[in-house]
Amino acid sequence: MKSLLKFAALALVGTATLASPAFAALKEGTQAPDFTAPAYLAGQPFTFKLADALKKGPVVVYFFPAPHTSGCNVEAHLFSQAIPQFTAAHATVIGVTAGNLDQLAAFSKEADHCSGKFPVAADEGAKIAKQYDALLLLKPGWSDRTSYVIAPSGKITYVYSSLSPTKHVQETLNAVKALEQADGTAK
Repeated sequence: MKSLLKFAALALVGTATLASPAFAALKEGTQAPDFTAPAYLAGQPFTFKLADALKKGPVVVYFFPAPHTSGCNVEAHLFSQAIPQFTAAHATVIGVTAGNLDQLAAFSKEADHCSGKFPVAADEGAKIAKQYDALLLLKPGWSDRTSYVIAPSGKITYVYSSLSPTKHVQETLNAVKALEQADGTAK
């Protein structure tokens, strides 16, 4: 009986470890890896270049597991609603995923999700997610739900990692606004 309880306790700890979000290894103050990726905005394909976006101001790079999944749908909708606030702070938002890439074009334009207000990028093979240490432990090859705020200098100024989609927008928006206040213009 005692060994059964130990086994049950170990199983519980193992499950909790796998179910908890991964903590991003890239820390505030480090240089963000540059990337270029195929992306969609309002269903239209284009090439997103982080370096070009940083010339305009801070960039929020948010990794999400896959389009048309419950948490990702919520998160994309919340970002789409907040885009005017990010724009007012001279910030660009880009969603990046390695999952369900064949659904990105539709996801980028659907009113319940991105609403055509911000781009989403395809991360084939999770190469970008690996650079940002944003891989989902529960489903290797998919992105974790991790958000980065990157200053125009290319330095990471804020990191938020949680499988819950509800706070990513407010957390990153607060970080962008703090960056804007510290710089005076966010540029």
